[in-house]
Parts: sequence; structure tokens; C-alpha cells
Amino acid sequence: MEQKIGSLNMETGGSISHGLGVAREYGIPAVAGVADAAGRFEDGQKGRTNGESGRVEQLVD
Repeated sequence: MEQKIGSLNMETGGSISHGLGVAREYGIPAVAGVADAAGRFEDGQKGRTNGESGRVEQLVD
């Protein structure tokens, strides 16, 4: 199966939320409680998500 995403950033939820559980199963980094997670990135824009520190940043080409 081809991987479609590299990380998950959610505006709401906690450590036992469904999204974080699925991310854990697929082995991708995930962060919950990200302010404006849906509006922070444009389609196709790259970012970096650190699931251990909870840091999410945009990458500029």
C-alpha cells in the first residue's frame, strides 16, 4: 500500500484519540492540539512534525 501522508496534525483530541491511535499503527508522527491545524498549510505544502516534542513547523522551499 502506498503511503499518502507523512504525519498527522489535529486541532482537537488527546493522547487516546482515534487519529493518534491510527497514526501510531501506521508509524507516522502525530500531534494533537495544534492551533489552526486545518488552515496552517496549503495543499502540497511541506512541513515537519515532531510527535515527541509536539512541534509542528512549515518548511519553505
